[in-house]
Amino acid sequence: MCIQMIKRAVFFFLLLAMATLPSAAGTSQNPMPSDYAAGSIIIKTGKRQLLYVRGKNDIVIYPIAVGREGRKWTGKTRISRKVRNPAWAPPPHIRKENPRLPALVKAGPNNPLGVAVLVLGNGTYGIHGTNRPGTIGTSASYGCFRMYNSDILALFKQVRIGTVVYVQR
Repeated sequence: MCIQMIKRAVFFFLLLAMATLPSAAGTSQNPMPSDYAAGSIIIKTGKRQLLYVRGKNDIVIYPIAVGREGRKWTGKTRISRKVRNPAWAPPPHIRKENPRLPALVKAGPNNPLGVAVLVLGNGTYGIHGTNRPGTIGTSASYGCFRMYNSDILALFKQVRIGTVVYVQR
């Protein structure tokens, strides 16, 4: 009888412990500070994380790649455009560093923007997928924020043009 009670206690303890863990999808049950409205995006470059605030106690955390040293930036901006299957025209400063790049990379497996891009502000930077998923979790970009293609598609469906994006260290 005593062993049966111990087994039940252990079982309920494990259930309780599992209920408090974040889900495998990267959601968090921690409340956000009140200055972030539902629908906001917070990018934490030091942690290499993008947080999408769905509600006060509902946050989805995505791993990302951030800008290399000298390419990192902080501030507040908004999503100005959303593009599925984007083409990429390397800016002049990137083509200067790598002159072998074509003037335009069409949508497809060789496109560094992956399957979608959320263009930020004036279009200099974006949150996008990638054709190099091994770079997620690193400092690898020219200032954009790379996500796994499956993650950018999930985020793409949820956000709107005008969504506020906070980029923090």
